Amino acid sequence: MSDIIYTKVDEAPELASASFLPIIQKFAAAAGVSVGTKDISLAGRILAAFPEHLKEAQRHSDDLAELGRLVKTAEANIIKLPNISASVPQLTAAIKELQSQGFALPDYPETPETDAEKAVRAKYDTLKGSAVNPVLREGNSDRRAAKAVKSFAQKNPHRMGDWSADSKTHVSTMSGGDFFSNEVSATLDKDTTAKIVLVNDAGETVLKDGLSYPAGTVVDATFMSASALRSFLADQIEKTKAEGTLFSLHLKATMMKVSDPIIFGHAVKAFLAPVFDKHAKALADLGVNPNSGLGDILARVKDSPEIQADIEACIAARPPMYMVDSDKGITNLHVSSDVIIDASMPALIRAGGKGWGPDGKESDANCVIPDNSYAPVYDETIKFFKENGKLNPATAGTVQNVGLMAQKAEEYGSHPTTFEIPHAGTVRMILDDGTVLHEHQVEAGDIWRSASARKAPIEDWVNLAIDRQKAEGCRAIFWLDAARAHDAELIAYVEPILKAKGVADKFEIMAPREATRASFETITKGENTIAITGNVLRDYLTDLFPILELATSAKMLSIVKLMNGGGLFETGAGGSAPKHVQQLVEENHLRWDSLGEFCALGESLTFLADSKGNEKARVLGEAVVDATQGILDNGRSPSRKVGEPDNRDSHYWFARYWAEALAAQTTDTDLATHFAPIAEALASNEEKILSELVSAQGHSVDLGGYYHTDAKKTAAVMRPSATLNAIIG
Repeated sequence: MSDIIYTKVDEAPELASASFLPIIQKFAAAAGVSVGTKDISLAGRILAAFPEHLKEAQRHSDDLAELGRLVKTAEANIIKLPNISASVPQLTAAIKELQSQGFALPDYPETPETDAEKAVRAKYDTLKGSAVNPVLREGNSDRRAAKAVKSFAQKNPHRMGDWSADSKTHVSTMSGGDFFSNEVSATLDKDTTAKIVLVNDAGETVLKDGLSYPAGTVVDATFMSASALRSFLADQIEKTKAEGTLFSLHLKATMMKVSDPIIFGHAVKAFLAPVFDKHAKALADLGVNPNSGLGDILARVKDSPEIQADIEACIAARPPMYMVDSDKGITNLHVSSDVIIDASMPALIRAGGKGWGPDGKESDANCVIPDNSYAPVYDETIKFFKENGKLNPATAGTVQNVGLMAQKAEEYGSHPTTFEIPHAGTVRMILDDGTVLHEHQVEAGDIWRSASARKAPIEDWVNLAIDRQKAEGCRAIFWLDAARAHDAELIAYVEPILKAKGVADKFEIMAPREATRASFETITKGENTIAITGNVLRDYLTDLFPILELATSAKMLSIVKLMNGGGLFETGAGGSAPKHVQQLVEENHLRWDSLGEFCALGESLTFLADSKGNEKARVLGEAVVDATQGILDNGRSPSRKVGEPDNRDSHYWFARYWAEALAAQTTDTDLATHFAPIAEALASNEEKILSELVSAQGHSVDLGGYYHTDAKKTAAVMRPSATLNAIIG
């Protein structure tokens, strides 16, 4: 096993790797450090799941499973780039692409009937949504802006949209019948197994069996009423039209891969209700599934002019939609994987509460977030800015995050225990001794789900928070609502630990709404705070605050201290990656910023030095910090426009600053001697290298695929400077 594992992923981060990874491997080798790769891309995971359908030469190792074993050891040192959390449209698109490349994969069965189809569907379903993160995150999250990154953002503040007190932008959420209002929770007092059953007069249907929980596990259960959801959505469509704002739906249909695509489908059907009422049979015959979005519906009715006309008439009569891409007519309801709340809401808030409408103009929006669990965070954020005006990045402090995520803690409602209820009855969660832990009365179409958080990860999370607060000496808030069932169980863990450690006076416990306001008040004064949260809020807040503070969440330092001693270093968010790929293919310009990778690399090398006693690795890691500072201080990050410096230019500058720092340091003379000629070659060939890089831009390129690119074609695109390649090797 290599000393450091650099993950192979998807889209823009993977394209950047084709340019950056050779540099890492070249430099690391000088310190005796090996850097290998493991494939956790969507295409790689698909191929690994179906070896029996592939030729011997096409078969793919199950790298995710291998890394899943590694993260439970002290040997783990993994740099994890953002990977696709696949929605069904993304999954099916990846399958079709692989099939076109000669891989004899089975189709994704939308409605499996035979046992064989059900088995294929079950395999594919394991690849949907957040399939990677629960496997790798055997530790809790420590996420914050690196000091150099925060300092740069303050010295070079990004543009923020102006807020006005009379802005019509607001959050709408359900007042009942949602996951928040129906939640129940309990902490188990002994090891147990459990099953989930649906009971009615006709008998008992087992929804899930063989669940196993150790003593001390917090187990939740809840459901969203389909009828309450439909009423809420219909009401919001009418209210949005009346108030003259954009209808904007915000969900997490990638990570929450079972519940949120269903909610998304309800929104699509509600928006097109007259069409579904009039053409129910025809749409069913065409295989229309509203969960797949408006884009899929339009593709299926392309040969049905009457339905097309009715869809156009319906959309015209509805409120204007918030647009993903107004130039191309991509609406908020086109594809569920475009509805990413942790990216879409911060972008709208940063823009002063404005979203793009179908007319290509910015407008106020009704931000529809059906479940009330975390909608108050965004609601309070909007209220704060209406009252106080936009945040000033030049003077704002920072919100760090300590997130509970180890061992699938509160992992988005636990996909294997989320169900769309087939018929009315009672859902019961029954322990092995016959105890009914939780039960709910449900109707057909309701979405029921359970989640759990184990004792060891919870205790590790609290102790990590104590360590971080001690290191930072700043305000620290547990974002927990005593009136919410799940949070009350966590508070019962948190308070005794804080008291036993003698640090209870260093921490506050607040419900998310109050914690949101307190955090904005703190950073507005230029001070710092730590948000200590569960997994979903970890995901949301580590986009919300960085996008407002830094303009992007991709520049965050994300360290996962694995519970068994290893290290996982995550490199930022990939939500904008698809647009970056589109621009590269059309113009050969990649604006992906690898700053997250730079930060993770430095931490990984330092961790290696500490864990393996490799002092040369420490020198490399310290020089990475200098190189990262050089990128920021000298404005070497990628530009957005073709013909200007892009991702490949930033890698040249990083390699140069890294080599110069290593040549100048006096801790290790062997490394200084080794890197002096490399630094000199990179500097003396600056004009030639930059000319070769910029001259490569301005035309379309062929990567050989989107989900499964051709390695040689990608390398040719991402390493266009023969001069730089000759120096790096």
